[in-house]
Amino acid sequence: MTTRSPWSCILWDVDGTIVDASDGILSRLDRCLSHFGYPAPTRAELVHWIGPPMYDSFQKNVGMTPAQASEAVTYYRALGKQDGYTARTRLYPGVGELIADISAAGIPQATASSKPEVQVVALMEHYGLAEHMQAMAGATPDEKTLASKADIVAESLRRLRSMGVDTSRPILIGDRHHDIDGGAANGVPVIFVRWGFSWPHESEGAQAAVDTMVELRRLLLTEEV
Repeated sequence: MTTRSPWSCILWDVDGTIVDASDGILSRLDRCLSHFGYPAPTRAELVHWIGPPMYDSFQKNVGMTPAQASEAVTYYRALGKQDGYTARTRLYPGVGELIADISAAGIPQATASSKPEVQVVALMEHYGLAEHMQAMAGATPDEKTLASKADIVAESLRRLRSMGVDTSRPILIGDRHHDIDGGAANGVPVIFVRWGFSWPHESEGAQAAVDTMVELRRLLLTEEV
């Protein structure tokens, strides 16, 4: 039995796709927003926060100015470093096994996350997934120099190409509409996963949408006799 994929390389979003970091994010947002005099979000409101760059979310969700948002990002990231980047996180069931099986089939993989790259690397190493990633791309620490999903997807593809990886048939796995927008800007189709933090309409424009890891596996790996 031979395992193959219709894709030459696979890009992964992280928050809401590979890792559920919602408990830690909610705790840090509570402390950060309280520090700056804003009400903390409820768990139900995390859909407004998880996925896009925090620099943008502070402005959009609570009305901070760009300067205030920069200060809030710095404070929020300091809390994350203090807590530990992997604290209060968990892998979505089955995703670690799927990533390992894709790697075993010889299909190159990389992250393309709006999360700061230092955190992406820490999470991949913590969960034993770094060895399966040819590249781990994320946002720059200020979340402004390299922050948009389009730019991060482009950077992920650039790193793969620099290693000689075939990027002619890429696919991005993500859970928010900005993943779809970022993929489209680079000609990369998206498989939308519904186990993250998203609104039902956000899957519009995706190549496919899945509810389970089994469904995702079927789209990424095929077995041939």
